Amino acid sequence: MTVDAPRAVGAVEAPAAVTRPSGVRVPLAQAVYIIWYRDIVRFRRDRVRLVMSLAQPVLYLVIFGVGLSSSIGRGGSLGAGLPASFSYLQFMYPGVLGMAVLFTAIFSAMSVVWDREFGFLREILVAPISRSAVALGKTLGGATQAALQGVVMLVFAPIIGVHLTVVSVLETIPLLFLLAFALTSLGVALSARLKTMQGFQVVMNFLMMPMFFLSGALFPLRNLPGWMTVLTRFDPVAYGIAPVRSAILAGSGLPQAAVDRVASVTIGNWVVPVAADIGVLVLFSAVMLAIAMRSFRHRD
Repeated sequence: MTVDAPRAVGAVEAPAAVTRPSGVRVPLAQAVYIIWYRDIVRFRRDRVRLVMSLAQPVLYLVIFGVGLSSSIGRGGSLGAGLPASFSYLQFMYPGVLGMAVLFTAIFSAMSVVWDREFGFLREILVAPISRSAVALGKTLGGATQAALQGVVMLVFAPIIGVHLTVVSVLETIPLLFLLAFALTSLGVALSARLKTMQGFQVVMNFLMMPMFFLSGALFPLRNLPGWMTVLTRFDPVAYGIAPVRSAILAGSGLPQAAVDRVASVTIGNWVVPVAADIGVLVLFSAVMLAIAMRSFRHRD
């Protein structure tokens, strides 16, 4: 008979190696749904986050929108061919929708870093599920949260004089979700490689503000300096806000020529159609999601 040696007081056992169970696999769709559902439940329970995530877009709408609308004046100041009744506040409103989606989508990806710091991500990665499901579930969860924030902002439309029709709302909601998905996939791709909350916040703040200001949310993407024109055309958010603005302003009764002038992205003399805007977002989403999936598959 052998007797185990006494363990020193306060000694800490080395953590047992964690291996993925073999022989049992959760279907991809079910794994994606579970991860998506967990993020939605966390978002729904965080009442403070729900309120504060709307505070910044509303402040921009009230302070920048009302202030600059009073200073700039009516439609003529935004370019020739616009009705005199068209205000800067109406122009800015779709950009604020994009802002609500942008900030919520990017910061929802922070949950990946959060889960890593608290050990939950390690448990997910050793679970009998495809690691690609983790990236896809996180992206869908963040995109759903961001799209909901954008939809909530639609209630401010009548207050600022933007007329929404059923058709324009039905067109806007999927466009907001596509923009949210593209931005969340970017956030998840980056957060999969970042190890600390501080590092994530620095990188995201460095990316978010230029992406927002160069997207055309606050000013038309015409008659800009050459260097700024180039930067705006490489900004994926610009291709998300343009179709949203087109749908909302066209639904408000603005003539199509005026909509193209203030809403569309142009490359040279070519007005980028909405279908091309959507194609850019789909391609960007696919590339970012592929990077995120690859990052999760190669994590230890």
